Amino acid sequence: MLDSSIQNNVTHSPNTTTVQTVMGLDYGINKMGIALGNTLTQTATPLRQFAMKNGQPDWVALLALISEWQAQRVIVGLPLNMDGTDSELGNRAKKFARRLNHELKAAHIACPVTLADERLTSREAKRLAWEYGLIKHEHEPIDAIASAIMLGSWLRHGQGETLP
Repeated sequence: MLDSSIQNNVTHSPNTTTVQTVMGLDYGINKMGIALGNTLTQTATPLRQFAMKNGQPDWVALLALISEWQAQRVIVGLPLNMDGTDSELGNRAKKFARRLNHELKAAHIACPVTLADERLTSREAKRLAWEYGLIKHEHEPIDAIASAIMLGSWLRHGQGETLP
């Protein structure tokens, strides 16, 4: 479960007239996958890998990327255990999402941050990457693909929790 500081449930309707560009982040300690999508097509595309140092990004570069793509919402993948309980990485992802929310507000970037379940996205990303020949070695990064899978699921189902 998400902690009590993150209680605003967020849903969206694909029938809304406002189309939003949404950025998905697959948080990691050494790298983060980034994907882009929109609420009209409800699809997402892998964008890039983003370097992390012990779970911390280059905040200036990350905020610049969000601004450059004019994202109107950021979805941070929340790695939960299979039974839905918090994981160690999930706790770090929550902390990252709270900091991102703070950094966006401090930079006057109106872009809500939402946490969304990302269970099994890495496994599915690896399967798809092998199937389509996108990777040739087992240890090649698939984080941007995992981010696109997580973001696509959020775009279609709209489940997550928005930070205050």
